[in-house]
Amino acid sequence: MSRSADLSRSTYETKINMSLNLDGSGISNISTGIGFFDHMLTHISKHGFIDLDISCDGDLDVDCHHTVEDVGIVLGKCINLALGDKTGIKRYGYVIIPMDEALVLCSLDLSGRDVFVYEANFTVPTLGMFDTEMVEEFFRAVSSNCGMNLHIKVLRGSNNHHMAEGIFKAFGKALDMAVTVDPRIKGTLSTKGMLE
Repeated sequence: MSRSADLSRSTYETKINMSLNLDGSGISNISTGIGFFDHMLTHISKHGFIDLDISCDGDLDVDCHHTVEDVGIVLGKCINLALGDKTGIKRYGYVIIPMDEALVLCSLDLSGRDVFVYEANFTVPTLGMFDTEMVEEFFRAVSSNCGMNLHIKVLRGSNNHHMAEGIFKAFGKALDMAVTVDPRIKGTLSTKGMLE
């Protein structure tokens, strides 16, 4: 059964089309108008083995906020839709990865309950056209719209690009683990019999 999703979302601020395949090979085609953000989303695709196609036309004349947050909203919804009833998935994903001098922890649970905990201290306000405070807003939107318990913590780091890149790579790796189907799991991995 294909674990994929296609969604479109149109507001006065952004117009987004997204296709996602959880069982892909990490192929991406991403265009949001924010080069650094495109680069980060490519890491989720590559390291999560998720095929991801995203186009976003946003109000970048204002700033990057609506574009980044709204892509997070649609990505969270796509992941949730592609997972269906979550039969057989490992549910949990967790990694600690290095990105040069930076070290990043990401742990998540596809429980259906959106709890988001974030700890990262960037020392510059922007990376290209991307506001560093939007890393938090993006992942909050993903967590909320997927029903994902998501913890992200930068354990150490001095280069802001490396810290951001480590976060996005770690998320991709943790998500790949969590969505993996384990033949030992009958139904859903929950004593309640469901994940929601």
